[in-house]
Amino acid sequence: MDRKPVIVYCTPSLYIPGGVERVLTTKANYLADVAGYTVYIILTDGQNKPPYYPLSSRIRLIRLDIDFEELWDLPLYKKIIVYLQKQRIYKRKLRETLFSIKPDITVSLMRREINFITSIKDGSKKVGELHVNKKHYRNFNGADKNMVTTLFSKIWMMSLVRHIKRLDRFVVLCKEDRENWHQLRRVEVIGNPLPFPIVPANHQPGNQAIAVGRYTYQKGFDLLIQAWSTVACKHPEWKLFIYGKGNPTPYEELVRKLNLSNHVILKADTPDIIDKYRESSIFVLSSRYEGFGMVVAEAMACGVPPVSFACPCGPGDIIRDGEDGILVENGNVEQLAEKICYLIENEDIRKEMGRKACINVRRFEVEQIMSQWIKLFEELLKL
Repeated sequence: MDRKPVIVYCTPSLYIPGGVERVLTTKANYLADVAGYTVYIILTDGQNKPPYYPLSSRIRLIRLDIDFEELWDLPLYKKIIVYLQKQRIYKRKLRETLFSIKPDITVSLMRREINFITSIKDGSKKVGELHVNKKHYRNFNGADKNMVTTLFSKIWMMSLVRHIKRLDRFVVLCKEDRENWHQLRRVEVIGNPLPFPIVPANHQPGNQAIAVGRYTYQKGFDLLIQAWSTVACKHPEWKLFIYGKGNPTPYEELVRKLNLSNHVILKADTPDIIDKYRESSIFVLSSRYEGFGMVVAEAMACGVPPVSFACPCGPGDIIRDGEDGILVENGNVEQLAEKICYLIENEDIRKEMGRKACINVRRFEVEQIMSQWIKLFEELLKL
């Protein structure tokens, strides 16, 4: 192909300060500004709301204004009816848009369009990229899980696999998750790119650890707070700072219950998270599951060694256990506390892990990750 490719990304919105939105923005900016691709992003929601993360002026946003977010406040019976109506409108509008643009490649971020995108014969190669692991995609957890939802999840997943088989390529974030898609013949693995340059701390951080993520069941902050109860007994001079979006109230109550108010500080998310990493000596990931665990790589890029549950999926692909961080049996609160204390008590080992973390995490720099994507796109366009 003599000209640069035209690529379309399909995603719900960009106004939310989430991980998927940041990763997509990072990749799209690179393709437009560095690789010279013509890049379109097609949105279904967030009418008139600007992207949260800075988007290249070379990228063309197309807003279809389907407004699936309207479903959030509807009763179940009405949700189904309105969803089916909106899905038909989305299919029609997306088909018209793709035939108008005539892209070389159309990428679905595995949202509502995955159910019909391969039926749109606009000539573009169809790629799906998944940002959560299989076991927690189209699945229900916690209070929502029961026999009905479990059955529904299985049927939903069977439908998804049929659609994925029709894609030209399917991409997941880590090797561990690739093994979960045994029904598929070929699954590509490309990790998420770091959203900022590697910036190791140039000063001696204090006696504090950091955790970052949404205040949700998935992130396991309840488990981390329990583990810190043990840490605080052994090392009362150390503090844990948790930064996140959402409602921290249940975790604040647990902090008070365990008498940790002077040891665990819950904070809102901040745009200055890089500075917060660099002020910390240890990063902790207590998630029950992940799609990738980008915050682990971010902390490592700042020279902060991680202690992480070996949860599915991602941390095991990022951390080289015992070299640039420590992996802990998933959900084992006692072991999590033990390994945090180990790094607190062994400063030389902690610093050496931080040094190696900066080196090893370079494989997730945007240039490294995007070279893999560009290679995949070039292979597709030769077919």
